[in-house]
Amino acid sequence: MSSIVVHHLGISQSDRIVWLCEELGLDYELRTYQRDSRTRLAPAEYRALTPFGTAPVITDGDLVLGESGAIIEYLIEVHGEGRLRVAPGEPGYADYLFWFHFANGSLMPAAMVDMVAGLLKDGDGGVVGALRERLDRAYEQIEERLSGVDYLAGDSFTAADIISAFPLTTMRVFAPRDLSPYPNIRAYLLRIGERAAFRRAMAKADPGFEVPLF
Repeated sequence: MSSIVVHHLGISQSDRIVWLCEELGLDYELRTYQRDSRTRLAPAEYRALTPFGTAPVITDGDLVLGESGAIIEYLIEVHGEGRLRVAPGEPGYADYLFWFHFANGSLMPAAMVDMVAGLLKDGDGGVVGALRERLDRAYEQIEERLSGVDYLAGDSFTAADIISAFPLTTMRVFAPRDLSPYPNIRAYLLRIGERAAFRRAMAKADPGFEVPLF
């Protein structure tokens, strides 16, 4: 039995880790947890896995590791022989670094603000409006980037795409966004959706859930 266990919370950022394992061809165990029926948040046994209590989480032997970015880097370096990342000195290294960290450093927080503001039916003015505009800028920046390359780090698919896809796809279930003004993003997401590893991962992680690709 594999030492890697992906503790998967349905329709969450842990989708990224299942997808990465499929792309790398890793031997892993998928352990699925159901959301609390009342709050729709992670159940107590999931929250107990790490001090912060959020998805995703993996265990690898005695190691317990949270945070998408940390897990992705760990799996690539320890189990993936460096595949799906761009190494220092290789073309596109700075682009890879930027887009890998942009996903959780800028795009996800902007999407979360947009989701909460929508739930609260907050207006578009003031501080909240300014924060919501960050998501517009994020989409515009991604759209511009994809005008000249197929993937965020350049011509090759990398972990920067894996970490970035969730806020551009599943996150739109919670914070709806019309993609018609973004033809490059739409084409990019369709390319992502055609990947066999992506399809396998989504079928295992969230059976019956239709990932919004456009």
